[in-house]
Amino acid sequence: MTQTLDIKYFTDKIDKLEYIDGKSDWIDLRASEEMEFKKGEFKLIPLGVAIRLPKGYEAHVVPRSSTYKNYGLIQANHQGVIDCSYCGDNDQWFVPMIAMRDTVVHVNDRICQFRIMENQPKIVFNEVEHLDDVDRGGFGSTGRS
Repeated sequence: MTQTLDIKYFTDKIDKLEYIDGKSDWIDLRASEEMEFKKGEFKLIPLGVAIRLPKGYEAHVVPRSSTYKNYGLIQANHQGVIDCSYCGDNDQWFVPMIAMRDTVVHVNDRICQFRIMENQPKIVFNEVEHLDDVDRGGFGSTGRS
């Protein structure tokens, strides 16, 4: 199924977003400003876009696999979630980053990526005394020899 997303660009200095069919269903996002980080510093990197997501969807924003290697940056919240109500004219997307070393991010650098996901269904919790399944051994027990 194909989704059409309305997108507003805040600058003409970044490449337009594109979905590359057959490669990955994650879409790269680019820094829209030059930013210098000192080791230990936290900053929000502006991504230069606002996107109207379909009702019932959210965007998951994560670093690219090369972000740490190339920039020494880790995402402060590990995964950003942008819900479909964040779609106003001034609702630019950002990625919160912490520098593990001095670094510079240049305009148009691919710094993170996103994909859209359907919101989880409504959940009702049914309290029970027993789950009646086999125990796996507790937290952290899988894969031990």
